[in-house]
Amino acid sequence: MTRISMFHAVLAAGIMLVIPMASAATMSKADYQEAKTRISADFKTDKAACAPLAANAKDICIEQAKAKEKVARAELEFGYTGKKTDHNKVLVAKAESAFAVAKEKCDDRAGNAKDVCIKEAKAVEIKALADAKLGKEIGGARKDAADEKRDADYKVAVEKCDAMAGDAKGNCIAAAKQRFGKN
Repeated sequence: MTRISMFHAVLAAGIMLVIPMASAATMSKADYQEAKTRISADFKTDKAACAPLAANAKDICIEQAKAKEKVARAELEFGYTGKKTDHNKVLVAKAESAFAVAKEKCDDRAGNAKDVCIKEAKAVEIKALADAKLGKEIGGARKDAADEKRDADYKVAVEKCDAMAGDAKGNCIAAAKQRFGKN
């Protein structure tokens, strides 16, 4: 297995370890706190499972436990708030966690092989972070486009109201303001 495909396998395994939230922003505060407690308990259990290991195998195991916890916390936060910024934090946490695990696995190598392993892991992380950033920017661009479209539609509606007179015109403008969220 190549280093990059190994990195992707680690990333996929890390992603699958975390239980995804059923739907965003539908979790009660009590459920949220319970899930936080469960994530902490799982981390302690996972970390304790690393105790019998030695050397770099132990370091890798601990890094995997940390990665699982970090991603789980980010997903929990997104599941609780449903905010797009929290979704972006999930993507960042996955990328950073996968890199940390892959980098730790590179410690088993020496010399140029280790350097290449780290550079490949870093390249995959940079690509994942770029994708997360792109998603964030696209989301912002979509919002801006939606705002511009709504403003254009509002101007058309108001222009149509100008053909009316009196109360009809006032009601028409009030309806347009309400429909397009203008004050």
